[in-house]
Amino acid sequence: MLTLGFIRHGTTEWNLAGRMQGQMDTPLAEVGRVQAELLAKRLSGEAWDGVIASDLLRAKETALTISRLTGAPLLGLDARLRERSFGELEGTTLQERIDRWGEQWRDLDLGVESDEKLLARWASFLVDVDREHRGKRILLVSHGGYIAPVLAQFIGRKIEEHLSNTSLTIMERTPDGWQCRLLNCTVHLAELGQGA
Repeated sequence: MLTLGFIRHGTTEWNLAGRMQGQMDTPLAEVGRVQAELLAKRLSGEAWDGVIASDLLRAKETALTISRLTGAPLLGLDARLRERSFGELEGTTLQERIDRWGEQWRDLDLGVESDEKLLARWASFLVDVDREHRGKRILLVSHGGYIAPVLAQFIGRKIEEHLSNTSLTIMERTPDGWQCRLLNCTVHLAELGQGA
């Protein structure tokens, strides 16, 4: 049975500033590096066969830290794990969006990637992972706006909770289908006052 551990990358300066990142390539903030190290320490007590990450820098940095501290090999970077494209919204804060497009900006066509296109990227990736790593335990380092709709498809309901930076969610394929073993877990961040 394939087990997938979904990890949202560590915090970036843009996260701290409330800027929409999308597919813009931003590095981790110092706190994001600390979060990644704390997650890696937690994971080092578990058996994982490898790590695959989005090719965006914030996910790659998080994955490299996990690989270095756990010994789980970095199996590759994959653009299919990239954050949702947010089109014209990328780089903006909430206030800038309201100033530019008004309070109803969410209702406008601003080039945001649809769930259908995002889930098509995921479906293509999952076929390859299942073929190449069947029966393995693989960590996937990606992005909140990507992981949430993927998990919603697995679980059969919208993910209402905000996926925290470096949160861990574990999905396991069983004979009865995919089972969620852990959702949005951040106990490793307790010493930062962030864990739940």
